[in-house]
Amino acid sequence: MMPAQSGNPRLEKAIEFLKSPDFIPADSQPAQVEFNGLLDFHFPTPRPCEFTENNVVHGRLYRCGERWQERPVIILLHGSGDPLNYKFRFPLIAQRCNRAGFNAALLVAPYHFERRPRRVGGSLFYSDMLQFAEATAQAIAEIRALTGWLFAEGCPTVALWGYSLGAWYAAMTACRDSRLSAVVLGSPCARMNPWVEQRAVRPRIRARLQRVREICHALNGTALNLTSTLPAIPKDAVLLVEAAHDVAICPKSDTEDLWRSWGQPDIWRLPHGHVGVCCGLVPGLPDRVLRWLAPRLEATTTVAKTTRCGVSK
Repeated sequence: MMPAQSGNPRLEKAIEFLKSPDFIPADSQPAQVEFNGLLDFHFPTPRPCEFTENNVVHGRLYRCGERWQERPVIILLHGSGDPLNYKFRFPLIAQRCNRAGFNAALLVAPYHFERRPRRVGGSLFYSDMLQFAEATAQAIAEIRALTGWLFAEGCPTVALWGYSLGAWYAAMTACRDSRLSAVVLGSPCARMNPWVEQRAVRPRIRARLQRVREICHALNGTALNLTSTLPAIPKDAVLLVEAAHDVAICPKSDTEDLWRSWGQPDIWRLPHGHVGVCCGLVPGLPDRVLRWLAPRLEATTTVAKTTRCGVSK
């Protein structure tokens, strides 16, 4: 929890932005994707900021065969400061997706990896609430832009599969974008909570607890609180993966609240902590998720194909 550069969290401006139609606009244009190699792609962000590096979105596309445009796509979304998943684990999951007959796309979140600004002060300061809100809007806009490009290329269906922060972004996207066929949320952050300050050992950090608690309470009155809205896709297209032993980052109680508020979609309650669920310590979890995704992606694919052939509306 780095302090804001000015010491001002800009909470009022953040809440005003989060409650405005500009946070997640109804309109979303397809991304202008360019490839620099077989896998790596990039495109300009739909929500540019002051940092040049962060205005270019990076990712990878793992195609399943030459006629990949005829197959569904799964977009994998990593957690906060999570190079382990993006650089090592996600490529292995992408290969599993390909073997199952699905394309897989990896997307770098704002302010992460090669998108992190190099100049001083170019980090994402989580206690600068306006910057945090704008980065969230940027992430959602980029997911929707990539989704639009995949549809424009001919892919029949798109699903989101995220962990932690990536699951949070995926959930907020699913609440606004009905084009998605399914969404898998691995230990999602259902709402804001001061978990760092509550469990910190250093007195200087614990002293911020009351102020951060007030900030979280205010932000939970906005769209950042997943329990305050509903997905734009059917509940049987939503899978929650709960870390039952997570008592800090994404507590079990928050995930249960999200499950109830979303109409009790499918939920897997796993006897692991946050790191266990998000970092590949659950044996067989990726294959199990793919088996859950397969009928949802394939069923929608069949409908899309018959619609294009004029068989159904």
